[in-house]
Amino acid sequence: MKLRKVMIIGVGNVGSTTAYTLVNRGICEEIALVDLNKELAYGHAQDLLDAAAYRQNMVKVSLRESTDCSDIDIAIITVTSGIAQKSRAEELAGTSKIIASIVPNMMKSGFKGIFLIATNPCDAITYQVWKLSGLPRHRVIGTGVWLDTVRLRRLLGQQMDIGPQSIDAFIVGEHGDSQFPVWSHSSVYGINLNDLEKNKIDFEQIGTQARKMGFEIANRKHCTEYGIASTITEICQHIFTNSHRALALSCILDGEYGYKNVAIGVPAILDQHGIKKVIKLDFTENEKQLFEKSINIVKGYIDHIKLP
Repeated sequence: MKLRKVMIIGVGNVGSTTAYTLVNRGICEEIALVDLNKELAYGHAQDLLDAAAYRQNMVKVSLRESTDCSDIDIAIITVTSGIAQKSRAEELAGTSKIIASIVPNMMKSGFKGIFLIATNPCDAITYQVWKLSGLPRHRVIGTGVWLDTVRLRRLLGQQMDIGPQSIDAFIVGEHGDSQFPVWSHSSVYGINLNDLEKNKIDFEQIGTQARKMGFEIANRKHCTEYGIASTITEICQHIFTNSHRALALSCILDGEYGYKNVAIGVPAILDQHGIKKVIKLDFTENEKQLFEKSINIVKGYIDHIKLP
């Protein structure tokens, strides 16, 4: 049996928590840590190996350079500039430079796996990784709006006293302020939420709350880590298990929804090769306008990235 190997590039709060979550889920046999801070990476590796010693399966935690990647199945990018930013545009300027220094060298070193991007702004960086890597679009995936979707389902579940796993509601668009819930396709076992909870729930308020949740968490604890780490780990699990599960991810569009050459959050089916299929939704006229607005915002970010 081929050993499943994951590389995490950037072992700050998100990267290290992702590694810990991967260890606890036991879905891969090796976790390779990459970080400029070698002492930090070594400390995390030893701590993770302590945690792995409690598991029944063997999990190796190694330290590598990003170019030591030819045998890696999934390369998770969580690296950021590490400098406090005031806006998404500033965040993009710092992070995109780091991405430009990493991805081309990984490809020259023989990377043949799947890129999973969790750093922000997620959609623009996903696009940048796709362009720099030259990989087929199905092998470059952003975490996109899957965590936002899970937050939406959690908030709805709390309001309706229903387990969030039973709620088929999701968010599309930018992982940012222009994202929006697709209420026209939201239901509980086939019953549209508008019919099920008519006049009982302020859907607009819940959508806003889900969109702002990440900022609220970060304002209180100065980071978010547990939710996004679980998001990354779930995506890896669906890839490794060839689940054909549909999640709302940042995908490179090639004609879907009438757009090309842009990464945006839409529902897509995952398999062992990455994105198997982008699901095309029949938006209402209002949803089409909201999606176009979101597309244009992401394209604005992409225009600021220096590509070869």
